[in-house]
Amino acid sequence: MFSIVMICGFFGIIYLGPLALVTLVMLIQIKCFHEIISIGYIVYKSQKLPYFRTLSWYFLVTTNYFLYGESLIDRFGILLSRGDQFMQPFATYHRFISLCMYLAGFLGFVLSLVKKHYLRQFTLFGYTHVTLLLIVTQSHFIINNIFNGLIWFLLSTTLVICNDIWAYIFGFFFGKTPLIKLSPKKTWEGFIGGGFATIIYGILCAYALIRFDFFVCPISYSESQGISMQCERSHVFQVAHYNVPATVKSLFALVGVELTILKLYPFIFHTIMMACFASLIGPFGGFFASGFKRAFKIKDFGDSIPGHGGLMDRFDCQLLMGTFVYVYYITFLSPANPERLLKMVLQMKQEEQLEFFSLLQTALKGQGQL
Repeated sequence: MFSIVMICGFFGIIYLGPLALVTLVMLIQIKCFHEIISIGYIVYKSQKLPYFRTLSWYFLVTTNYFLYGESLIDRFGILLSRGDQFMQPFATYHRFISLCMYLAGFLGFVLSLVKKHYLRQFTLFGYTHVTLLLIVTQSHFIINNIFNGLIWFLLSTTLVICNDIWAYIFGFFFGKTPLIKLSPKKTWEGFIGGGFATIIYGILCAYALIRFDFFVCPISYSESQGISMQCERSHVFQVAHYNVPATVKSLFALVGVELTILKLYPFIFHTIMMACFASLIGPFGGFFASGFKRAFKIKDFGDSIPGHGGLMDRFDCQLLMGTFVYVYYITFLSPANPERLLKMVLQMKQEEQLEFFSLLQTALKGQGQL
């Protein structure tokens, strides 16, 4: 029953749009961080280490301030720099403010060191930073996926869920060969069957989502339109024509089908890549979490979700998947963006804009383009 409530709530948040999804991801991130830090807090309570929990939460705030500030400035820099006078210094000096915040926490840690607990305190200092890397940084990538277009977020998250479900089903009915010692119930049959089912689901889901601009268009800001999700579709989301190889033509000819040109969205090829990652690499996020729990001799990260354990128990694979999709998008699909460059120019002072224009004009004349 609780699972149905969660699914309905998730669809409701999707309907509310990307900003609601960003808020959801941030809340999940905070709770996951709390679950992992609470495990370290057990050590704090037993050893009476000073300020461990306080400093851990302070570094969480600092990291979020830096990462999400970077994203907001990148997307809405013009709005921040030309809007409220109060916000302008935070946009202009964001990185320096972030550094000062981190240094304050660093100094606080050094001043809290106790002679007989040096090793334990430095261990927990590293524990906090690794947690920030695994939870906060990767959730930041997931939020960037939302900004790049809801389809990148929705498809990647549901691919992981689909793989988990179908791996369980195939493993339950056909599983005989153990896959990995960290998770004794996982089987090769479930791993392989879940992989094929995930690819099929990914293609069907992509075709369903790609029809709507609401899912395809990135969230952006311009002075003329404000914050919007309207765009001219990328070529990835437009039907392309592909010539069918001669060998494939002959195979179809054997069954009386003439196939010379294949009409397909290029996004489908990227969907297959994401589905393969969700099936082959994604489960190792769960294996990593299983090893972590075994190391600390705990069954679950928490009890936030009745019957499922903690939030971290549900989102271990999602973090790894979100990171892959973000890096994949930036590497292979993020084109040189004139609009983003224009936003950077518009944030400059007037004399700097004129200097940039003069330099650009000189460079283009030198290339013979003007």
